[in-house]
Amino acid sequence: MTQVPTITLNNGVAMPQLGFGVFQVPDDGAQVAVEAALECGYRSIDTAMIYGNETGVGRALAASGVARDDLFITTKLWISDFGPGKAEAALDASLERLDLDYVDLYLIHWPAPATDDYLDTWAQFSELDTAKTRSVGVSNFLPEHLDRVVALGGKVPAVNQIELHPAFQNRASVEADRRYGIATEAWSPLAQGRALTAPAVVEAAERHGVSPAQVVLRWHVQNGTIVIPKSVTPSRIASNFDLFGFELSAAEMDAVTALEADGRIGMNPATFNGKRS
Repeated sequence: MTQVPTITLNNGVAMPQLGFGVFQVPDDGAQVAVEAALECGYRSIDTAMIYGNETGVGRALAASGVARDDLFITTKLWISDFGPGKAEAALDASLERLDLDYVDLYLIHWPAPATDDYLDTWAQFSELDTAKTRSVGVSNFLPEHLDRVVALGGKVPAVNQIELHPAFQNRASVEADRRYGIATEAWSPLAQGRALTAPAVVEAAERHGVSPAQVVLRWHVQNGTIVIPKSVTPSRIASNFDLFGFELSAAEMDAVTALEADGRIGMNPATFNGKRS
Protein backbone atom coordinates (compact mmCIF):
# COMPACT_ATOMS: atom_id res chain seq x y z
CA MET A 1 0.00 0.00 0.00
CA THR A 2 1.22 3.52 -0.82
CA GLN A 3 2.87 5.25 2.12
CA VAL A 4 1.46 8.78 2.36
CA PRO A 5 4.00 11.31 3.67
CA THR A 6 3.17 13.05 6.93
CA ILE A 7 3.46 16.59 8.20
CA THR A 8 4.62 16.94 11.80
CA LEU A 9 2.34 19.47 13.48
CA ASN A 10 3.59 21.99 16.02
CA ASN A 11 2.55 19.70 18.90
CA GLY A 12 4.52 16.76 17.50
CA VAL A 13 1.53 14.87 16.07
CA ALA A 14 2.07 13.42 12.58
CA MET A 15 -0.73 14.17 10.10
CA PRO A 16 -1.01 12.49 6.68
CA GLN A 17 -0.41 15.04 3.93
CA LEU A 18 -3.18 13.53 1.81
CA GLY A 19 -6.65 12.97 3.20
CA PHE A 20 -10.24 12.56 2.07
CA GLY A 21 -12.95 15.21 2.46
CA VAL A 22 -16.72 14.75 2.61
CA PHE A 23 -18.08 18.29 2.22
CA GLN A 24 -21.57 18.32 0.65
CA VAL A 25 -21.81 14.51 0.76
CA PRO A 26 -25.05 13.29 2.42
CA ASP A 27 -24.80 10.95 5.39
CA ASP A 28 -25.47 7.70 3.53
CA GLY A 29 -23.26 8.79 0.66
CA ALA A 30 -20.47 9.65 3.07
CA GLN A 31 -20.45 6.12 4.41
CA VAL A 32 -20.06 4.68 0.91
CA ALA A 33 -17.45 7.24 -0.14
CA VAL A 34 -15.35 6.86 3.01
CA GLU A 35 -15.45 3.08 2.71
CA ALA A 36 -14.13 3.43 -0.86
CA ALA A 37 -11.43 5.86 0.28
CA LEU A 38 -10.27 3.60 3.09
CA GLU A 39 -10.14 0.69 0.66
CA CYS A 40 -7.84 2.75 -1.59
CA GLY A 41 -5.51 3.52 1.30
CA TYR A 42 -6.60 6.89 2.64
CA ARG A 43 -6.25 7.06 6.39
CA SER A 44 -7.04 10.73 7.02
CA ILE A 45 -10.75 11.66 6.86
CA ASP A 46 -12.09 15.21 7.18
CA THR A 47 -15.68 15.96 8.21
CA ALA A 48 -17.57 18.60 10.22
CA MET A 49 -20.68 18.93 12.31
CA ILE A 50 -22.30 21.25 9.77
CA TYR A 51 -21.84 18.69 6.97
CA GLY A 52 -24.43 16.47 8.64
CA ASN A 53 -22.49 13.31 7.82
CA GLU A 54 -20.43 12.51 10.92
CA THR A 55 -22.66 9.49 11.59
CA GLY A 56 -22.06 8.09 8.11
CA VAL A 57 -18.32 8.65 8.45
CA GLY A 58 -18.40 6.84 11.79
CA ARG A 59 -20.22 3.87 10.29
CA ALA A 60 -17.60 3.62 7.55
CA LEU A 61 -14.77 3.73 10.06
CA ALA A 62 -16.36 1.04 12.19
CA ALA A 63 -16.99 -1.23 9.20
CA SER A 64 -13.52 -0.80 7.72
CA GLY A 65 -11.57 -2.90 10.17
CA VAL A 66 -8.76 -0.32 10.05
CA ALA A 67 -7.11 0.05 13.45
CA ARG A 68 -7.98 3.34 15.16
CA ASP A 69 -4.29 4.15 15.65
CA ASP A 70 -3.84 4.05 11.87
CA LEU A 71 -6.54 6.67 11.25
CA PHE A 72 -6.43 10.46 11.44
CA ILE A 73 -9.91 11.93 11.90
CA THR A 74 -10.75 15.64 11.71
CA THR A 75 -14.02 17.33 12.55
CA LYS A 76 -15.03 20.92 13.19
CA LEU A 77 -17.04 23.12 15.54
CA TRP A 78 -19.68 25.29 13.88
CA ILE A 79 -20.35 28.97 14.61
CA SER A 80 -23.60 28.13 16.44
CA ASP A 81 -21.46 26.46 19.11
CA PHE A 82 -19.48 29.61 19.89
CA GLY A 83 -20.06 30.79 23.43
CA PRO A 84 -18.87 30.22 26.99
CA GLY A 85 -18.42 26.58 27.89
CA LYS A 86 -19.82 25.19 24.63
CA ALA A 87 -16.73 23.83 22.86
CA GLU A 88 -16.32 20.64 24.87
CA ALA A 89 -20.03 19.81 24.63
CA ALA A 90 -19.86 20.28 20.85
CA LEU A 91 -16.83 18.00 20.66
CA ASP A 92 -18.59 15.37 22.78
CA ALA A 93 -21.58 15.46 20.44
CA SER A 94 -19.34 15.00 17.42
CA LEU A 95 -17.56 12.09 19.08
CA GLU A 96 -20.91 10.45 19.77
CA ARG A 97 -21.99 10.80 16.15
CA LEU A 98 -18.63 9.50 14.92
CA ASP A 99 -18.74 6.68 17.49
CA LEU A 100 -15.17 7.51 18.50
CA ASP A 101 -13.42 8.11 21.80
CA TYR A 102 -11.28 10.87 20.30
CA VAL A 103 -10.52 12.76 17.11
CA ASP A 104 -7.03 13.60 15.93
CA LEU A 105 -7.82 17.20 15.00
CA TYR A 106 -10.64 19.54 16.05
CA LEU A 107 -11.03 22.83 14.20
CA ILE A 108 -13.00 26.06 14.64
CA HIS A 109 -14.75 26.02 11.27
CA TRP A 110 -14.97 29.79 10.60
CA PRO A 111 -13.96 32.87 12.62
CA ALA A 112 -17.23 34.79 11.96
CA PRO A 113 -15.43 37.98 13.03
CA ALA A 114 -18.48 40.26 13.28
CA THR A 115 -18.12 39.48 16.97
CA ASP A 116 -15.07 38.39 18.93
CA ASP A 117 -16.69 35.10 19.98
CA TYR A 118 -14.06 33.05 18.16
CA LEU A 119 -11.50 34.31 20.68
CA ASP A 120 -13.38 32.86 23.65
CA THR A 121 -13.90 29.65 21.70
CA TRP A 122 -10.19 29.38 20.94
CA ALA A 123 -9.41 29.88 24.64
CA GLN A 124 -11.68 26.89 25.28
CA PHE A 125 -9.93 24.90 22.54
CA SER A 126 -6.61 25.48 24.29
CA GLU A 127 -8.04 23.73 27.34
CA LEU A 128 -9.78 20.79 25.65
CA ASP A 129 -8.98 17.35 27.02
CA THR A 130 -6.19 15.86 24.90
CA ALA A 131 -7.79 12.46 25.45
CA LYS A 132 -10.68 13.72 23.29
CA THR A 133 -8.70 15.54 20.59
CA ARG A 134 -4.99 15.07 19.96
CA SER A 135 -4.66 18.43 18.21
CA VAL A 136 -6.66 21.65 17.85
CA GLY A 137 -6.68 24.15 15.03
CA VAL A 138 -8.71 26.55 12.95
CA SER A 139 -10.24 26.81 9.51
CA ASN A 140 -10.66 29.85 7.26
CA PHE A 141 -8.69 32.10 9.61
CA LEU A 142 -7.08 35.17 8.03
CA PRO A 143 -3.78 36.60 9.32
CA GLU A 144 -5.56 39.08 11.58
CA HIS A 145 -7.56 36.26 13.19
CA LEU A 146 -4.42 34.20 13.73
CA ASP A 147 -2.66 37.21 15.27
CA ARG A 148 -5.43 37.57 17.81
CA VAL A 149 -5.71 33.91 18.84
CA VAL A 150 -1.94 33.58 19.19
CA ALA A 151 -1.88 36.76 21.31
CA LEU A 152 -4.18 35.04 23.82
CA GLY A 153 -1.12 33.13 25.00
CA GLY A 154 -2.64 29.64 24.93
CA LYS A 155 -2.00 27.00 22.33
CA VAL A 156 -1.00 28.00 18.82
CA PRO A 157 -3.30 26.35 16.25
CA ALA A 158 -1.75 23.21 14.81
CA VAL A 159 -3.52 23.58 11.44
CA ASN A 160 -5.27 26.31 9.46
CA GLN A 161 -7.56 24.75 6.85
CA ILE A 162 -8.18 27.34 4.12
CA GLU A 163 -9.39 27.67 0.57
CA LEU A 164 -6.26 27.14 -1.50
CA HIS A 165 -5.78 26.13 -5.13
CA PRO A 166 -3.92 27.40 -8.21
CA ALA A 167 -6.58 30.02 -8.95
CA PHE A 168 -6.61 31.33 -5.35
CA GLN A 169 -3.33 30.82 -3.55
CA ASN A 170 -4.26 32.73 -0.39
CA ARG A 171 -0.69 33.89 0.03
CA ALA A 172 -1.17 36.13 3.05
CA SER A 173 -2.79 33.32 5.06
CA VAL A 174 -0.15 30.81 3.99
CA GLU A 175 2.60 33.21 5.06
CA ALA A 176 0.91 33.84 8.42
CA ASP A 177 0.67 30.09 8.96
CA ARG A 178 4.36 29.76 8.18
CA ARG A 179 5.25 32.59 10.54
CA TYR A 180 3.45 30.93 13.44
CA GLY A 181 4.48 27.34 12.67
CA ILE A 182 0.93 26.37 11.68
CA ALA A 183 0.43 23.70 9.02
CA THR A 184 -1.61 24.83 6.01
CA GLU A 185 -4.35 22.50 4.80
CA ALA A 186 -6.19 23.16 1.52
CA TRP A 187 -9.91 22.69 1.16
CA SER A 188 -11.26 22.58 -2.40
CA PRO A 189 -7.69 21.91 -3.61
CA LEU A 190 -8.97 21.32 -7.16
CA ALA A 191 -11.10 24.52 -7.24
CA GLN A 192 -14.12 22.39 -8.17
CA GLY A 193 -12.36 21.61 -11.44
CA ARG A 194 -11.73 25.20 -12.50
CA ALA A 195 -7.95 24.84 -12.78
CA LEU A 196 -7.95 21.54 -14.62
CA THR A 197 -8.18 22.88 -18.17
CA ALA A 198 -5.29 25.35 -17.88
CA PRO A 199 -2.61 24.57 -20.51
CA ALA A 200 0.13 24.39 -17.86
CA VAL A 201 -1.83 21.69 -16.02
CA VAL A 202 -2.94 19.76 -19.11
CA GLU A 203 0.56 19.75 -20.62
CA ALA A 204 2.15 18.52 -17.38
CA ALA A 205 -0.48 15.79 -17.15
CA GLU A 206 0.33 14.63 -20.67
CA ARG A 207 4.08 14.59 -19.97
CA HIS A 208 3.66 12.45 -16.86
CA GLY A 209 0.80 10.27 -18.08
CA VAL A 210 -1.49 11.35 -15.24
CA SER A 211 -4.73 13.31 -14.95
CA PRO A 212 -4.91 17.12 -14.59
CA ALA A 213 -6.34 16.62 -11.09
CA GLN A 214 -3.29 14.57 -10.13
CA VAL A 215 -1.03 17.38 -11.37
CA VAL A 216 -2.80 19.98 -9.23
CA LEU A 217 -2.80 17.75 -6.15
CA ARG A 218 0.88 16.96 -6.70
CA TRP A 219 1.56 20.74 -6.90
CA HIS A 220 -0.02 21.07 -3.45
CA VAL A 221 1.99 18.18 -2.04
CA GLN A 222 5.30 19.53 -3.36
CA ASN A 223 4.45 22.90 -1.84
CA GLY A 224 4.15 21.21 1.56
CA THR A 225 0.39 21.71 1.80
CA ILE A 226 -1.97 19.16 3.34
CA VAL A 227 -4.75 18.30 0.88
CA ILE A 228 -8.20 16.75 1.29
CA PRO A 229 -9.71 16.17 -2.18
CA LYS A 230 -13.36 15.10 -2.25
CA SER A 231 -15.12 12.81 -4.68
CA VAL A 232 -17.90 10.25 -4.58
CA THR A 233 -16.71 8.49 -7.75
CA PRO A 234 -14.58 5.43 -6.91
CA SER A 235 -12.26 5.87 -9.90
CA ARG A 236 -11.54 9.50 -8.98
CA ILE A 237 -11.12 8.64 -5.31
CA ALA A 238 -8.44 6.15 -6.39
CA SER A 239 -6.84 8.53 -8.91
CA ASN A 240 -6.61 11.35 -6.36
CA PHE A 241 -4.70 9.02 -4.06
CA ASP A 242 -2.17 8.05 -6.73
CA LEU A 243 0.18 11.03 -6.37
CA PHE A 244 3.47 9.54 -5.34
CA GLY A 245 4.76 7.85 -8.49
CA PHE A 246 5.73 11.08 -10.26
CA GLU A 247 7.20 14.48 -9.45
CA LEU A 248 6.65 17.84 -11.09
CA SER A 249 9.75 19.68 -12.28
CA ALA A 250 10.61 23.13 -10.99
CA ALA A 251 9.42 24.60 -14.28
CA GLU A 252 6.11 22.73 -14.05
CA MET A 253 5.62 23.88 -10.45
CA ASP A 254 6.29 27.48 -11.49
CA ALA A 255 3.86 27.23 -14.41
CA VAL A 256 1.03 26.08 -12.14
CA THR A 257 1.86 28.73 -9.55
CA ALA A 258 1.69 31.37 -12.30
CA LEU A 259 -1.99 30.54 -12.87
CA GLU A 260 -3.12 32.54 -9.84
CA ALA A 261 -6.16 34.73 -10.43
CA ASP A 262 -8.89 36.15 -8.21
CA GLY A 263 -10.51 32.76 -8.16
CA ARG A 264 -12.07 32.49 -4.69
CA ILE A 265 -14.98 30.04 -4.84
CA GLY A 266 -15.99 30.02 -1.17
CA MET A 267 -17.15 32.66 1.25
CA ASN A 268 -14.86 35.46 2.43
CA PRO A 269 -13.74 34.79 6.02
CA ALA A 270 -13.58 38.54 6.67
CA THR A 271 -17.35 38.85 6.33
CA PHE A 272 -18.93 35.37 6.51
CA ASN A 273 -21.11 34.95 9.60
CA GLY A 274 -22.48 31.47 9.00
CA LYS A 275 -25.26 32.35 6.59
CA ARG A 276 -24.87 32.41 2.83
CA SER A 277 -26.30 35.53 1.26
